[in-house]
Amino acid sequence: MTGFAAVVLAGGAARRMGGVDKPGVPVGGVAMRDRVLAAVAAADPRIVVGPLADPPPGVLAVREEPPGAGPVAATAAGLAVLTGPAALTGSDFVAVLAGDLPLLTIHAVDRLIETLVRRPVDGALYVDDTGRRQLLCGVWRTDRLRDAIDRLAGRRDGTLAGASMRALFADLTVAEVTWREAGPPPWFDCDTDQDVQRADEWTSGGAA
Repeated sequence: MTGFAAVVLAGGAARRMGGVDKPGVPVGGVAMRDRVLAAVAAADPRIVVGPLADPPPGVLAVREEPPGAGPVAATAAGLAVLTGPAALTGSDFVAVLAGDLPLLTIHAVDRLIETLVRRPVDGALYVDDTGRRQLLCGVWRTDRLRDAIDRLAGRRDGTLAGASMRALFADLTVAEVTWREAGPPPWFDCDTDQDVQRADEWTSGGAA
């Protein structure tokens, strides 16, 4: 499999869940953030953007500026580790993933990478069964994503705080990947306690 890096966004406010550390909420006894990191175990480096005081071995933790500035600012903070003056790697591809995707798997990430390798596009991401793009469940060409961040920052007088992922990806060509295989959808995210319960049922084999 082609080498890649991973940026896991884990700094959201989780207002619909009472402001808890949502990526740290367990599903099937394992924190959602750790489940996402396991799905990108082959990535080098793996970067968590968010308040992670004690990152696991092999995982880097950084913060967006300012903290709580939103997913685009967090993506830029993670990407700076890959493309800045002190870049750790020259990875051509980078997975950008929410930290609350407890059903994501290695196989699901591989499908995105394989799609990106085969097709002349800037990125590949999952779409749900209604065709809605899952903007925080994708893999991108690192240089194209860096360029998109620079363009968006330029249009916003240098700030990315509050910018939307939809605006970030607006100029990029995207392959949309559907999930038709057995098992739960890897793009399923947990925004509410009910979502967490449903994911728990899936991991225990109790949901279809």
